[in-house]
Amino acid sequence: MTTRPSSTTKAVQAGGYAYIPDAFQYSSAVVALPGFRLERATFDRLLPMGEGFTRIKAHLEGLERPLAAFAACELRSSRPFSPDGFRAFNQDYAQVLRSWGILEGDDNPVARSNVCPELDPPSESCFYAFTYTVADASTGPSFVVSGGAETRHGLTKPEERIVAFGDISTEGLRQKARQTLGEMERRLGTLGFGWVHTTAVQLYTVHDFHPFLLEEIVARGAVSRGLTWHPCRPPVQMIEFEVDCRRIDHEFTLAT
Repeated sequence: MTTRPSSTTKAVQAGGYAYIPDAFQYSSAVVALPGFRLERATFDRLLPMGEGFTRIKAHLEGLERPLAAFAACELRSSRPFSPDGFRAFNQDYAQVLRSWGILEGDDNPVARSNVCPELDPPSESCFYAFTYTVADASTGPSFVVSGGAETRHGLTKPEERIVAFGDISTEGLRQKARQTLGEMERRLGTLGFGWVHTTAVQLYTVHDFHPFLLEEIVARGAVSRGLTWHPCRPPVQMIEFEVDCRRIDHEFTLAT
C-alpha cells in the first residue's frame, strides 16, 4: 500500500512528515513523507512536561534526528481545564515548540492527544508517549490522527459547539460518539486512509459506551485491530468522549 498526503496537508520537509492544519496547539493529524516512517515511544512512567521535553530532545539527538522530527505526543493532565486554563497551558507548551523551531506563528504541525486519568491522576501535566520520524526508504505509510472529541468546528459557545451538551445519557453519549468518529473519518480521509489502515484506535471516556459499541463503533470498522479504552476525560470541561488512532509498526517502551 502506498499513498501520498493530499493537497490539503502541509509538509514539514525538515521533519519528514506532513500534517493537517488545525488550532495553534496541535494539528489534526500527521503522516510520514515518502522515505520516512513514524516511530512511537511510550515512557515507562509519566514524565512532567519539562522533563519529558528534555528526554525527547535527548532521544532525537541520540538518533541523530533533528528536533523537527518530533511529530506527535500523548499527554496526561491532572483534571479537565477550564477554557482559560487550557489556553494558558497551550501557550507554555507552544513556547517550547517555538524554541525548537517547530512552531511558526500559530501554525503547529505536531499532532496531540491530552487526556485526564480518572483514577490516580498525575499532579501536573505529563508526557505519556511521543512519536517522531526516522529515515526508512523501504517502509510503508504511517500516520497519527490527533485526539478528537464531540465538538463542532466554527462555533464558540460551548452549548452550541459541544454535541449533546451536558447530556451523558446513553443517547447523549451515542450522539457524542457519532460526532467524534465522524471527525476521525474526515481526518483519515484527508490523509487518504480509512479505519482499515489503522493499527491502533484509542478511546477516552469515563462513561459506559458499551450499549452502542457494536452499532456505532464496531459497525464502522473502527475496531478491526481491537480497541484500547483509557478511563480518562478529555482535557476541557464539559467534553466527555475522545478518540485517536494511528498506523505505526515500530513502537516500544522507553526506559526512564
